[in-house]
Amino acid sequence: MGKNKLKKFAEMETFPNVFQCGAREMLPSNQVHPMAGHWHSDYFHNDHPIVLELGCGRGEYTVGLARKYPEKNFIGIDIKGARMWAGAKEAVQDGLNNVAFLRTNIEIITSFFCAGEIDEIWITFCDPQMKKATKRLTSTYFMQRYQQIVKPSGLIHLKTDSPFLYTYTTEMLRLNPYPVLCSTDDLYGKSAEGIAAFDDAKALQTHYEKQWLDRGLSIKYIEWQLTPLNRFEEPTIEIEKDTYRSYGRNYNSPE
Repeated sequence: MGKNKLKKFAEMETFPNVFQCGAREMLPSNQVHPMAGHWHSDYFHNDHPIVLELGCGRGEYTVGLARKYPEKNFIGIDIKGARMWAGAKEAVQDGLNNVAFLRTNIEIITSFFCAGEIDEIWITFCDPQMKKATKRLTSTYFMQRYQQIVKPSGLIHLKTDSPFLYTYTTEMLRLNPYPVLCSTDDLYGKSAEGIAAFDDAKALQTHYEKQWLDRGLSIKYIEWQLTPLNRFEEPTIEIEKDTYRSYGRNYNSPE
């Protein structure tokens, strides 16, 4: 591990807005984390809605949403601490009290929140996980977990460049009757112009989103309500794989 990563990890330990607990710490005891059910009282010190960003990466979307909506609380979740460091540090430096970061495995998300504690979830430009369905953040595997912590009829937002993940999620929502509030395969195209439902999704752009737009790729967006389901059906259709890759980490978008 490089010295820069070690320095970031050490600094993360000092940030008051960062909580770190991976699967190894939670298992095999599978205990509920002390913050579960206490995010309002023990961290945010208010009763404002709590919004999660899953796979938050550098935390830029989490921080951007927190700036835009001071009347809401935001928690960015990812396992990559070196990336999360940037957003966590920015939030501390700018005194954003409605932001927290949780470094953990999303598979054990139910260990950190109680039933109905979460109002919304944003999934932004996650790995489409084309080889294994249970790793996809919009799979029924994860829907069952989200249902345990999100309020009935809470909102889920997916923003992605991946045609594969968009097609898969659309099929998942067809098979499992969650109410779809809006959906587009080209967020910045003419078909989405002037539609208020897409305004929030357009308001912020991540580093990776700008990469995709620079390359002429379209951005997909779906918003649905997580009404409780008792039975789930996983999509089995064949979906064409994405044929492109992300730029390397040293890539800088053209000015």
